Amino acid sequence: MNVAGNNQPKKSNLFSPRQSPVANSPQKQGKATARRGFCQGLKDCMSMGPAISTSQNQSHSTSKLERQVADLEREVLKQRELRIMYRKRMERTHDYLKYCLQVAQDNGFLNLIIKNKDDNDRQDCSFPSTMDNTNTSPQLSSSLQQHYDLAALICQAKMNGWYIDHREIELQEKIGQGSTAEIYKTVWRGLDVAVKCIFPNFFETNESGESFFAQELDTLSRQRHRFVLQLMGACLDPPDHAWVVTEFLDMTLKEWLHGPGNSRLKERLVPLPPFEERIAKALEIAQAMQYLHEQKPKLIHRDLKPSNIFLDDANHVRVADFGHARFLSDEEMALTGETGTFVYMAPEVIRCEPYNEKCDVYSFGIILNEIMTGNHPYIETDFGPSKIAMEVAEGHLRPTLPEDNGQLGEIINLICLSWDQDASVRPSFATITSTLKKIHRRIIESNEIDYCI
Repeated sequence: MNVAGNNQPKKSNLFSPRQSPVANSPQKQGKATARRGFCQGLKDCMSMGPAISTSQNQSHSTSKLERQVADLEREVLKQRELRIMYRKRMERTHDYLKYCLQVAQDNGFLNLIIKNKDDNDRQDCSFPSTMDNTNTSPQLSSSLQQHYDLAALICQAKMNGWYIDHREIELQEKIGQGSTAEIYKTVWRGLDVAVKCIFPNFFETNESGESFFAQELDTLSRQRHRFVLQLMGACLDPPDHAWVVTEFLDMTLKEWLHGPGNSRLKERLVPLPPFEERIAKALEIAQAMQYLHEQKPKLIHRDLKPSNIFLDDANHVRVADFGHARFLSDEEMALTGETGTFVYMAPEVIRCEPYNEKCDVYSFGIILNEIMTGNHPYIETDFGPSKIAMEVAEGHLRPTLPEDNGQLGEIINLICLSWDQDASVRPSFATITSTLKKIHRRIIESNEIDYCI
């Protein structure tokens, strides 16, 4: 039967599932929804877990690859800088050799050199020659010809009382090591001494090892100055007992200025020493170097740096390490390639050009600036040693100067003159000593006035 106004048949509930009123209640529906949401969320988490883990692994791999790429880029840049530096060095060496040949030709002895070479070549041949081989080539300078004789040095050491039998020394505490030697602290005849023990393989791998060893000892044995390291004696029996015995000093200028350790840090590990003490140290270094340069023949150090300058118990300076030192007459210029440490090395030495004692003045200028600022040279840059050397050689780079507070103008001027690109502009150590003495005297007088007030 149809109800008027309703054309749709009424559905029968005979086969419809019976629903509980509780099941249809809002509270029950909410709980069901919550259960479905929880399960669905758990499934999502389970499915997302591997995805997140994969993403993290990919991110980690990406960052690792980025670091590797960055390392490779830095290495490529370093190699490119080295290649440029060596190419420029070869070009300069080539130009200098051309200059030497031109000088030889202008002075009329190039033909003599060629003739002497031809004569030697003929002697090497198996054909008999009636030509008399006369050595007409120019003689080398005395400094290049000089060969240090170990046997003669042993006689000199015994005569002057500084020859030491190695059985007198019992090596104790190892306090340092370099590329060619180890250094020990020990007691010799009741006195604390430092013993530098040259590695035996140094003599086995270097034909001139004995000569270099004798040269360093001969140089050190001649020094008699308050601010130069004192030689106590030596064991002259290489390769096993090539030992240099000096006074024992346990602090370097580098450690005094920057604190212990070898790391180059921007942050200071120790307080900067008082200004008067720093000027005093610079003055003592200059006095030691003036003494070396005013010898006859003059002695150039060639490796002046804070780690080669020691302090005694009273904090007075000792200039040390004469392994690279050479005697040089007033008429000579040294041409021995780069010698020293890049950071403190003069531009002309980096460029393998002839140089004289003014290379030590340049090194002192870098040290004086380091003493005044309390900062490692070039610490404000990210350059490596090769890049620093290249920029210094071209005259484009020097360490940051100290700020002038109204009292440092004279010192800043002295620093700039000492590290000038033109070696002839750099002052002598006599001038440097005189200038620093005046500055030190003014500081002392100023402190006395302040104390009286």
